[in-house]
Order: sequence, then structure tokens, then C-alpha cells
Amino acid sequence: MRWQRQVVGETGESAAGEQALPGLPGLVRSVRTPEFAGVVFHEVLAKSVLNRMPENSSMPFRWTINPYRGCTHACSYCLHGDTPVLMADGTTKPMAELRVGDRVYGTERRGSYRHYVPTEVLDHWSTVKPAYRVTLVDGTQLIASGEHRFLTERGWKHVTGEVSGPSRRPHLTAGNKLMGTGRFALPPKDTADYRRGYLSGIARGDGTVTSSERAAARVAEYLTGDFALTLPVEWPRTPTDEWRKGLLAGAFDADGTFSHRILRLPNLGDRALTAVTEALEAFGFSYAIESRRAAGGKSCVRIDGGLAEHLRLFHTTDPAATEKRAIDDAAIKSGAQLGVVSIEPLGLDLPLFDITTGTGDFIANGVVSHNCFARNSHKYLDLDAGHDFDSQIVVKVNAPQVLTRQLASPRWDRSPVAMGTNTDPYQRAEGRYRLMPGIIGTLAKHGTPFSILTKGTLLNRDIPLLRAVSADVPVWLGVSVALLDRELQRVLEPGTASPQARLEMVRRLNDAGLSCGVAVAPVLPGLTDSVEQLDALFSEIAAAGATSVMVTALHVRPGAREWFAAWLAREHPELVPLYRRVYGVSSYASAGYRAELSARVGPLLRRHALSTSRFDPPIPAQRSAETQNAGETQLTLL
Repeated sequence: MRWQRQVVGETGESAAGEQALPGLPGLVRSVRTPEFAGVVFHEVLAKSVLNRMPENSSMPFRWTINPYRGCTHACSYCLHGDTPVLMADGTTKPMAELRVGDRVYGTERRGSYRHYVPTEVLDHWSTVKPAYRVTLVDGTQLIASGEHRFLTERGWKHVTGEVSGPSRRPHLTAGNKLMGTGRFALPPKDTADYRRGYLSGIARGDGTVTSSERAAARVAEYLTGDFALTLPVEWPRTPTDEWRKGLLAGAFDADGTFSHRILRLPNLGDRALTAVTEALEAFGFSYAIESRRAAGGKSCVRIDGGLAEHLRLFHTTDPAATEKRAIDDAAIKSGAQLGVVSIEPLGLDLPLFDITTGTGDFIANGVVSHNCFARNSHKYLDLDAGHDFDSQIVVKVNAPQVLTRQLASPRWDRSPVAMGTNTDPYQRAEGRYRLMPGIIGTLAKHGTPFSILTKGTLLNRDIPLLRAVSADVPVWLGVSVALLDRELQRVLEPGTASPQARLEMVRRLNDAGLSCGVAVAPVLPGLTDSVEQLDALFSEIAAAGATSVMVTALHVRPGAREWFAAWLAREHPELVPLYRRVYGVSSYASAGYRAELSARVGPLLRRHALSTSRFDPPIPAQRSAETQNAGETQLTLL
């Protein structure tokens, strides 16, 4: 991430027009970066990070830690859902189909070169943005947002940008060369011809049986599954391309090797050698026959062309033995024609996708692509803040060090500490600042129990650490999942990880032996509160192994209620009378509605053997008009 110093002028405005906070205590600098358009990060040296709750607070905890004040939500780094991504087993998968926990290839710098290394998908989300088409010399076309970044021979560059002004940033121009192997080949079709070719390649005419379990499973499927073939399999007089692809895949699965960046197909008899070389020529592969390596009068074929051609062979033919297709540690250097020809706006807003990985990048259609840092979930409809909450982020950069000093005090009584009660500790900025590992380690070192409530699947990154410290102190984790309806989720929580991704994180946490509950919050009257919706959600939560559930109705504070009221009137005008009855002038749902919701939830929780959370915060008592601050105006919802 490139962080630029913000210059605070006499007007208190930065050069880019964002509000700066020159009077903020402990301010080190205010910075902005193209990765977070419209957001100012105020890095401060905090004097304290432990926050004591007021004595009259209804919350079930006394202390909180919030390393961030404010929360960023929108993400800018997206590719079209059809873009193939290189998986860690050498196969490809469309961007839209990736899931948290998948293993993909990223890169790691070692000396003068980057090298391919396996990494894990930590987050996956979608959004809708103006789309651009990047066309390369070799014909590769990449559909991406203007903010997406690709690795070039001169470093990371955005798809679009300006050469001067506040939007100035490194960006692609015609002639730039992207780094990678070049576009991925399309996989073969699962046709009868492909299957016949595969079985022919496995046997190579001599009846040899493969030692690969995955290949053996494919052979069994082709011989006993749906559309089963019968033996013997006849070799065609005039082979089709699909038969040739199957033949090459079978030959590789049988005895093929891919070691030290050399790909060989050995043990080929005369008929198999003729068929294999004819197939390679048909697809334009360069090869050499290594007769000196053969035994028993058989031949060995070496496929030339380096990593780019080896990947093209694997993707074109799709061998089942993915354990032999690894490219770990290969250097990123290729003669592929990856020069940029053009960058064109499509004039359309398209659904675009992105992921967060452990290495910070991934391979998209043969080129190295940058991902965002942790994609934090959008605060539900921006319910607890206005624009400044999104765009003015205070970062307590010394939080772990200050916490160490505070917990070392002899007055510290090791009371439980709650995190995620105000702002999400696993929001996007955490991917850059990495404050949470230090905070978690400090709490554990000083014997302090803690809880974390989050919507961000970046928590996956810290599972090993959380598991380790849970042996020393009690740890409670909560994940917010408000609904299952993907379409409604895209509207209400644009850009967030899917409910399924969050539930998978719950499953992984519990599999790691960590107590994890789910916050079903907020429940939206008339939209997500039906018995059928809650029953389906609780069923998925139970299947994920959640230890408890907290159910909370929608809370709309001033600053978000106006936005929500306008959205509701526009999208669901039939629900306006209901919300007037439930909320009136209050930020909280009425006691009557909460009682109705409780009556629905109770039987469902019992049906799915779910307990209510021990961290369930009760609804604060409603204040009378006389006790409200003099300058505060209580707004009606609608």
C-alpha cells in the first residue's frame, strides 16, 4: 500500500479535499492512499486503548478495546466473475466461484524475482462497478474496475488513473507489460470422445495401470458411472480434438512427470508415441523425443516451452493427477506477449468480484493481480454512523504497546475485555496495520479473557494465534450473520462476504476448538423476521457448529435512519406503516415487537438445539424527552 502524507492547510482541508483532523490528540500524520479512495487515515499515538464502560451501562462487560475509530466498507478491487484464477492444484476456477478457505497461487518476492507460492483465500465478495476492458498483445482480455491493480515490469499499476491532481496514481498505459504466464487455456469438454481418449492414454495400448488415486477414480467413473464406456476402447482412425486432449491427459496421469520445471511423458510404445506427438502438434506444442531415456524400446516425450506452455497443456487437457501439477517456487519470468494494447471503458456497471489472500495477490487469467487487504463486512446499512464514520478513520498505531503498559499495572484485575462492540477490529485497515495479533498476544500474556465480535472473514488469518492463546485464557468469538438470502444481502450489505463464507468461518473456528457464536443482527421487521427465514438461518448456524446465538432487532440511530427510511420507502413502501408502528420516534424496536420476535425465536432455537449467547446485551432503557441532551433532536423514522 502506498501511503502519502496529507498536508493540512489553514482551512483544515487536505489537498484532496478530505477533512483533516489537525487537533486530534496524539496525531502523527493523516494519510490517504488510492487503495482507499475518499478515506483519510489519521494515525495517532494513543495514551490508552482500554475503554471502561459507564457504571450505568447495560452491557455485560466492563472493558472494551477499539484499535480503530470509524470503519471503512466499500472495496475497489474487482474482476469479472468469469475471470479464471489459478488454484493451488494447478486447475483454474472462475472468480465468482471461489470460496473462503480455497487454496490458490499467489506470489512471494525472493531476491530479484517473484515466485509462485500456494496461499489461502481469506475473503471473497462482490460489488457492482463501472467496468473496463484491458486487452493484451496475446489476446488476453481482462474485465476489471478502474481501481484494480496488476503487476507490471515497473511495479503495481491501477487499471485507470491520472497523471496529475488528486486522482494521480500509477496506472496502465499502452505498452506496459504485465507479469505472468499469459492467458489460461479453456478446459476440455467432458465428452465421450474425451473419455475414450483418456482411457487410451491411461493404457497406452499396454494395459499399464496408473498409480495416481485421482486418476484411478476417474477411470472408475468412466467405466462404471453414468454414460459408462465398455472395454476394450477402440482407437479412432480419425481422432477429434477432444479425443486428443483425453489422450494427453491419460498419458500424463499414467506415467507423466513434472519435476524441476520439466514435463515428460515416458513409456510410450510406437502407437502411443505416434498418437501423442500428433496430438501435441495439433495443439501447437513444441516437444522433443528422448529415446535415450526409454527402456524396453519405448520412448519418452519432453514438452518444451517453459511454465507457460506446461500450464497450457495442463489446462487444455485437464489431467486428473493434480498432485503432479504443482508449480510451487517457480520464478515469474516468461516470454509471453503480455504488453498492454488498450484500456477501454465498457460503459456498463457490471457485477465484479475480488478476494483477499494470504500473500496479498493471486493469478487472474495468467497475470499477477493485486487483491485488497481484508474485506471487512459493511456495517449493516451504515447504521451507527454518517459519512465521517466511513471516511475519517483514526488508527491507534501503538495500540499493542500501550495495552502492554496498561495491563502490566498492578491495579489491572484481569477483567474480560470485549472487542468489536463499536467498530469492527477486522475491518479493511487491519489488513494494513495488523494491530490485532499484537493485541491478542498481549491480552493472553497478561491472563486477560477476551471476546471478539466481527463480520470480517479476515479473522481466518488469526485462527492459529487464537487457538494457541485459548490454552492460556478464555476466548469467545462471535460472527455476525443476519440473513441467508443472497439477493437481499447484496442490497443491504453491498460488497460483503457472503453469509455462506461467514458460516464457513464459524465452522473453521469451532473445528479449531474455539468457542464461536453467531449474532443474528440486525433482524429487519417484515424483511428477515419470518419463521421460515429464521428457521432456515438457525438450521445453517447449527450445522456450522455455533455454540450460541444472539438475536437482535434492527437499531437505527440518527445519521442512518434517514438513509434507511428513504431506501425503505423506495424499495418496500408497503412496509412503511409497519416501521412507523415498530419504531415511531425511537432508535429501538418497540417492546411489543421485541416480545413477538422472542416468541418466534424461542421455539426455533430449541428445535435446532441452540442456546442464547451469554454475551447477549439487553436493550438499553428508553430515555425520556427530559433526559435527552439539550442539543439532541430525536428523529422520527418515517
